[in-house]
Amino acid sequence: MKKLLFVAFLGLMTAGVTAQIDTPAPSPAAKVMQVVGLTDVTLEYSRPAMKGRTIMGDLVPYGAMWRTGANANTTVSFSTPVTVGGKELKAGSYAVYTKPMQDAWEVYFYTDTSNWGTPATWDDSKVAATVTAKVQTTNMAAESFTMGINHINNDGAHLTMQWDKTYVAVPFNVPANETVMAQIDKIMAGPAMGDYYAAAVYLSSTGQSLEKANTYMEKAMAMNKDPKFWQLRQQSLLLAKVGNKKGAIKAAQASLEGAKEAKNQDYVKMNMDSLKEWGAM
Repeated sequence: MKKLLFVAFLGLMTAGVTAQIDTPAPSPAAKVMQVVGLTDVTLEYSRPAMKGRTIMGDLVPYGAMWRTGANANTTVSFSTPVTVGGKELKAGSYAVYTKPMQDAWEVYFYTDTSNWGTPATWDDSKVAATVTAKVQTTNMAAESFTMGINHINNDGAHLTMQWDKTYVAVPFNVPANETVMAQIDKIMAGPAMGDYYAAAVYLSSTGQSLEKANTYMEKAMAMNKDPKFWQLRQQSLLLAKVGNKKGAIKAAQASLEGAKEAKNQDYVKMNMDSLKEWGAM
């Protein structure tokens, strides 16, 4: 009897010790957070590895729905509405499912993110958007399944997926320009100096409405009793864009002096380069 009790006690102790052991996950979780334009994009997925296996057409069958990774749903979240494949997705989270084929993948953005793997019953009404992404072959194999947000610009980016030598990219667009322009139109009813300046710099940097940008910059500088050298730098570049070389040189010279006083060598060099380009040095 004592022997049986000892064995039972030993078994309980062993189970307790085992339950406290933390081991690496075969397909570790990953999280990517990226700002695209004015949109926060968050990607969460798990990363299975090749481990010597044949991936496409074998471990990941062609023509079958795939969870796109491992474990729980792979999800992508957007803080604003975005456009994918010509269709608008509302702000929120979506499960990313794929149907890989040899030449292209079907990529599905699914509104139900509570599944482990693929849904037991697929519901077409929960498909917010579907995109066909062309397969590209890479020279270097990715040992672990890899997703990312790449090719980023103000207006959008690509949701990318790679495993082995297979790479696909799904472009999406964000409403950054629309948001900024709406802010500009709203704030211009009674803007402060900083609003005029921010609007002018944005329009100038994107090449939109340069005359309007110059008007905003003039108002900003008229309200600014002590313009900083970086503000004068932006004014000089804008004046050059609208063809006012004399004004551009004057603003650049003032920016140069301010940069020298601040001992900011980057702005000293940029202003000197511009002044040389405009024939003032």
